[in-house]
Amino acid sequence: MASNSDVEPDVDADAGQHGGVQSVDRALQVLEILARDGHAGVSEIAEEMGIHKSTVSRLLGSLVTREMVHQNSERGKYQLGFGILRLASSIPGRLSLVREARPVLESLAEEFKETVNLAVLRSNYAVNVDQAMGPSTLATYDWVGSLTPLHATSSGKILLAALSADERNRIFKETGLQARTPRTITKRDELENQLLDVVRDGYAVTREEFEIGLNSMAVPIYNHVGAVIGAVSISGPAFRFDPEKTLGLIEALSQAGLSISAKMGYTRR
Repeated sequence: MASNSDVEPDVDADAGQHGGVQSVDRALQVLEILARDGHAGVSEIAEEMGIHKSTVSRLLGSLVTREMVHQNSERGKYQLGFGILRLASSIPGRLSLVREARPVLESLAEEFKETVNLAVLRSNYAVNVDQAMGPSTLATYDWVGSLTPLHATSSGKILLAALSADERNRIFKETGLQARTPRTITKRDELENQLLDVVRDGYAVTREEFEIGLNSMAVPIYNHVGAVIGAVSISGPAFRFDPEKTLGLIEALSQAGLSISAKMGYTRR
């Protein structure tokens, strides 16, 4: 009778710590392949993972039982199942945009020495829900809780650009395009053209449109389905802060937006 030391461990078994961890890892690989390709057969998955088809079949069987994976009866291939949707739908409500964004805001404020704000759309306005202050003594105004007009702020333009034309029509009918300063854009066609630039460039800029002496730049924040759920902006005194001429700012701000978005479940495609 062979001793335990003479028996080679079954690394593919679910029993035992090593086998269990390996099975979990392989199951996750299967889900990633299906998420990437849309559907795949046993042979395709086995070839990519470098494991036997029987192992893939066992993994798929377990995932089908849990409704994580569904087999297409016509083609025999597998795709993600509704169980994935049930899991994913529980995520957004548990994620706090403010909490997830906070370290990113602080990092930006420290790097560029200006004020960084996080804004969301509420009741036809951009409301600032968090702020990280730059070290400058000039950056002392607390914008948290402030409602700011969508057409006159960089965050607002990001939020506007993500809306449908019908939704923008409704908002402008209710709020109008009031001038906050002599530089505020108050003509609808001019604003719409600028929103097209926002979509193309991936960022919005305002120069003294909300307040004389204040410039700002903002980028979007996306959720797990790719919808814009907020904006992160950086602002500073016009005499020293020109967003598009600040070395490295566009790249850093864009990366900040993507970083926060990733924390909210967004996967860049």
